[in-house]
Amino acid sequence: MSLKEQLVADLKQSMKDKDTIAKSAITLVRAAILQVEKDERRELSEDDIIGIISKQVKQRKDALIDFQKANRQDLIDQTEREIEVLTEYLPQQLSEEELKVIVLDAINEVGATSMKDMGKIMGIVMPKIKGRADGGMVNKIVKENL
Repeated sequence: MSLKEQLVADLKQSMKDKDTIAKSAITLVRAAILQVEKDERRELSEDDIIGIISKQVKQRKDALIDFQKANRQDLIDQTEREIEVLTEYLPQQLSEEELKVIVLDAINEVGATSMKDMGKIMGIVMPKIKGRADGGMVNKIVKENL
């Protein structure tokens, strides 16, 4: 079953279960996918869809920080639940150790010696880990190793 088909099936199930948070999260992801397909006039691949879901998760994590600052427990709970729902569609996340290996390989491949080479390293690492790790974590590991 493709990721798009899985999203449709899970949307139907969330409606049956009256799970409004899952329903809204899946609906928003499906809307984002359809928007990109219409804008680019092409059928998205599984990797493209994973990229969109990753972006949605990142947006919610960013919003979560704001909700915590505002001390809005109701929005914090809802956003955490949405993140849980969406991460089920992402591939298994890389551990920090696995990520370090990929980053160190990229550093050696580029021959990076300073922070000026960060863009080159990120350019090599990000396509390899698409959807399987947070860019912020990669950035942190690159800074630690340069």
